[in-house]
Amino acid sequence: MERKINRREKEKEYEGKHNSLEDADQGKNCKSTLMTLNVGGYLYITQKQTLTKYPDTFLEGIVNGKILCPFDADGHYFIDRDGLLFRHVLNFLRNGELLLPEGFRENQLLAQEAEFFQLKGLADEVKSRWEKEQLTPRETTFLEITDNHDRSQGLRIFCNAPDFISKIKSRIVLVSKSRLDGFPEEFSVSSNIIQFKYFIKSENGTRLVLKEDNTFVCTLETLKFEAIMMALKCGFRLLTSLDCSKGSIVHSDALHFIK
Repeated sequence: MERKINRREKEKEYEGKHNSLEDADQGKNCKSTLMTLNVGGYLYITQKQTLTKYPDTFLEGIVNGKILCPFDADGHYFIDRDGLLFRHVLNFLRNGELLLPEGFRENQLLAQEAEFFQLKGLADEVKSRWEKEQLTPRETTFLEITDNHDRSQGLRIFCNAPDFISKIKSRIVLVSKSRLDGFPEEFSVSSNIIQFKYFIKSENGTRLVLKEDNTFVCTLETLKFEAIMMALKCGFRLLTSLDCSKGSIVHSDALHFIK
C-alpha cells in the first residue's frame, strides 16, 4: 500500500512540475511574440504577427531582419516617423481596414506614412477617403461680430459652427483679468451666439464687460480683438468693407467673416 501511495504522489509531483514548465515556456513564447517600437518618441507594444501581416513592407522587413533599424537607449526599435499618426497605421494592420476618428483632417500626412511603411492597401484607402471628401460639398461657415454701442445689446458674436463659439468661450476665460473658473453663463445665448449685455463706461471711456454681480471680466475691445484674431487663426476670411473713419478693425460696428 505504501509503495502504491508513494508512486502516486511522485506521479502527481512530476505532473505538477511538467505543467509549470509548460506554463513557463508559454510565457516565454508570449513575450517573444511581443515587440516594442519607438516611433518618433511614442512607444507602441504589439505582436510580431501584426507587424508581419503584409509581406514586403517596411515593418515586416524589420521583424524578419530584412531591414536594419536603429535602437533607442532602451533597446527598442526606433523609427523616425510621426508617432501620433502611427496609431492609425497600427490599427490598419490590426483591423485590415482604415478606421479614423470623426473630423480627421490629416489625410495627406497619413498618405505619406502609408507610403513610407510600404502599405499599399492603406495608401489606397487614404486616397479614396480624400477623394470622397473633395466631392462632398462643405457647408459654409459664417461669423458675425456686431457692436451696437447700446447698453441693452452690447457685443454680439454669432457663428453657425458651435466649436468656434466654444473656442471663444475658452479664450475669454484665459484673457479675463478675474481669471474665471468658467465662462459666465449669462453671457451665452445659445451654442451659436454669445451676447454680452452687461457693461458700463469707465472713467477713461473704456467699456467694461461685467457680470450681474459686478465681477470684472475684461474690456469690450479685448473681447472683439480676441474674437477677430481667433477667427483669422481658424481660417475665416473677412468680408466686411471697412470704413477708414472708424479707425482700427476693433472699432467697427459690424464684422462679417466666412470660411
